[in-house]
Amino acid sequence: MNLSIVIPLLNEEESIEELHDWIVKVMQSNGFLYEILFIDDGSNDGSWEIITSLSETNPQVKGIRFLKNFGKSQALHAGFKAANGDVVITMDADLQDNPEEIPELYRLISKENYDLISGWKKKRYDSVISKNLPSKLFNWAARRTSGVKLHDFNCGLKAFKKEVVKTIEVSGEMHRYIPVLAKSAGFSKIDEKVVQHQARKYGKTKFGMERFINGFLDLITIWFVSKFGRRPMHLFGALGVVMFLIGLGFALYLGIDKLFIHPTGRLITDRPQFFISLTSMIIGTQLFLAGFLGEIMVRSRKNETRYTISEELNLRPKENQYSS
Repeated sequence: MNLSIVIPLLNEEESIEELHDWIVKVMQSNGFLYEILFIDDGSNDGSWEIITSLSETNPQVKGIRFLKNFGKSQALHAGFKAANGDVVITMDADLQDNPEEIPELYRLISKENYDLISGWKKKRYDSVISKNLPSKLFNWAARRTSGVKLHDFNCGLKAFKKEVVKTIEVSGEMHRYIPVLAKSAGFSKIDEKVVQHQARKYGKTKFGMERFINGFLDLITIWFVSKFGRRPMHLFGALGVVMFLIGLGFALYLGIDKLFIHPTGRLITDRPQFFISLTSMIIGTQLFLAGFLGEIMVRSRKNETRYTISEELNLRPKENQYSS
């Protein structure tokens, strides 16, 4: 199979059929062997009924339905797990991503041997204040922090080698940072392509300003995980040692001063340096222990991405519909 097209969605009943027809037209005109994976993230409208109807007329349409809304990252994780194509394309279901971009994205992965190509919506049709400016600030911070030189981390239109999506673990709200996760996993051939952005045709966006706040918090998380996720002692232990040495330095100073310089001076416990020393040594010890416990957890934990699947369409039978 050439292509797996993974489409996470939430309450997009108005656009699903139109998007499906558009994708099929592009697939047929290019002679691709393909599958379309709709991941219904707990929709409460008629989205799943439309997906079911499409699967009855087109065997290339497959579906996964979550029991409730678990989030876009979990939806992508489920889609990646089920994908069979050599190249995996992700796109949103709101018709703002153009399926006509798919052939070139496929070529870049299959012929140019890129690991990941991320779409760049250079010209956007969103609100300047609520989306464009916050998005530019967010992408600037993401580039500076992660070292991945992309202009648009949030673009839903991306193309991957199959090996990439089968290797990375997309959990929490880390779908924004899939390129960073791929780089951390060793996939270094990452680039971007300018893609056409279209104005939303139906409904309204499911994301508000809070996504940028969450995005910055996730950025701090992924920076920490990528640098110290497998060696927390290198951060906490180093900070702990520094704090402990600061406290020890003040303690030595107080001791020498009391014994040899001002033996008749005020008590050590009456001096502010005593409390600085005591606090620094306690904090240093706690940081060191945090790093030690983190190392134990890293060596014993199992990554978990949780969601509960309600229904599936045209997928291989699974022994257990509860995935973690």
